Amino acid sequence: MTDTRNPGMSYELYPLGEQAVVIRWGDRISEQTQRHIDRSLKSLERHWFPELTELVAAYRTVTVYYDPVALYLKSTRGYDPNEINLPYELICSWIHSCLREQRPEDVIEDSQDGKAAESANVKVVPVCFGGAYGPDLGEVALHSGLSSEEVVELYCSVSYFVHMVGFVPGFPYLGGLPERLQIPRRSFPREEVPIGSIGIAGGQTGIYPLASPGGWQLIGRTPVTLFDAALSQPALFKAGDYVRFEQISEAEFTVVSSKAKAEAGLKRKMEGLCGDN
Repeated sequence: MTDTRNPGMSYELYPLGEQAVVIRWGDRISEQTQRHIDRSLKSLERHWFPELTELVAAYRTVTVYYDPVALYLKSTRGYDPNEINLPYELICSWIHSCLREQRPEDVIEDSQDGKAAESANVKVVPVCFGGAYGPDLGEVALHSGLSSEEVVELYCSVSYFVHMVGFVPGFPYLGGLPERLQIPRRSFPREEVPIGSIGIAGGQTGIYPLASPGGWQLIGRTPVTLFDAALSQPALFKAGDYVRFEQISEAEFTVVSSKAKAEAGLKRKMEGLCGDN
């Protein structure tokens, strides 16, 4: 384990095959860990070089992908043969160097700054809960010992933090779910979860941006478009965003859905016009 310059946040490095190194922080998922990952990504990106291929962030890790052949050939040109030139060791040395650097603008240290970040990045998502929109709401209520109305009220009472986006394009993994609402995945996954479904699995909650198989407990659905491959920024959410949910009726769902489709069409048209110019 190697200490970073942020006390209490240590990391370890280990290989992932011959073309990647994983950086792993801490032993639990938290907003603090995610913010440290965000700062570290900025530092790694500032020192990018051509032999790197990709940086992939997750709950507690950043995976650094690289071209080992190109890196080895570069390291043997004009270098002392006694110096380190194994690709894995070179990448580890580069990572250590990057993570020792920390710029003031990358750091959010106190709760006041954290509150400011939350206010700046929060996205409000309208949701129709229960019924055909959330077929597992009753199961969540039974498991929590609350009524369905109390589940919805509690679920909408907090802000959620986007730890990462993945699984399918645009799917946000959200932290901050109240402990009382935590429930295991379904014993048998559904073959198809409708687009926009809001689900709970363990201590996580998330939104299905596309229709896909899934085993999370479905409590509602949003008419908002979460992913549009035709746009230059196709995903609505990114790691570090905050999300709040707001209950709407079935009638409001229909209205918001029509509006969302119209807005998506206008965005695609505008980007197409800009591209033509």
